Amino acid sequence: MARRKKHAAHENHERWLVSYADFITLLFAFFVVMFASSQADKGKAQQVSESVKRALEENQVATAIAGILGGAADDKGKGNAMMRGPGGTKKGADEPAPSATKIVELLPSERFLSQELKEDIESGKVTIEMTGRGLVVSLREAAFFQPGDDSIAAPAYQTISKIAESIRQLPNPVRLEGHTDSIPIHNSRFRSNWELSAARAIAMLEILTFEFELPHRRFAIAGYADTAPLDSNETEIGRAHNRRVDVIILNQNGLISEPSAAPRK
Repeated sequence: MARRKKHAAHENHERWLVSYADFITLLFAFFVVMFASSQADKGKAQQVSESVKRALEENQVATAIAGILGGAADDKGKGNAMMRGPGGTKKGADEPAPSATKIVELLPSERFLSQELKEDIESGKVTIEMTGRGLVVSLREAAFFQPGDDSIAAPAYQTISKIAESIRQLPNPVRLEGHTDSIPIHNSRFRSNWELSAARAIAMLEILTFEFELPHRRFAIAGYADTAPLDSNETEIGRAHNRRVDVIILNQNGLISEPSAAPRK
């Protein structure tokens, strides 16, 4: 019985495609990281670097890079990475509901407001601080309210307009929190510091929504009276620091404690 001749195995001439594809993927990742490194925002560069590393491990480079640099891609594969403004969104664009939008980082807004409000900060009217729950802009009572009253002084509108412009560029929700010192109040309008602190937060809400036409759904208010002091209530300077309204642009951590709205039907 004759033996069948073994056919020689066909040589795979396309093995080079695997190495080529890996090379192109790494080259793409390299240029993405180089692009991010050329930007002024170091936080964005770090975010891109970490995402590229994670995407290489999970073989999802294109998806991760599109999410960071290009935003949500449309049906043509285009994103929105080049939108402008203190917070990274296009000025004048329709403002999406916070629940449907990724909460953006706040470092650009901090830099923008620190520059725009430089004189107010140096004079002690305003302080700006990045905290665990977001960007806090504290408005001191002496520059914005009369003692024991919730009416906002007209000269303060210029300062508030700059804060409103920064908020307008962001999708983040905003909390307005009123604070007082520990000296009890009881006048013809307010029976306690609780009422005064809440009324001042509402007054700031009305300015931002009516005068500067920011949407109501972006805001929440709270009155804390003297329960969350920044300084000692034993001195006049300390009490002056405690009498304030905080405008808090919430980050993702700050949003966790906020109630979520039911979906619209």
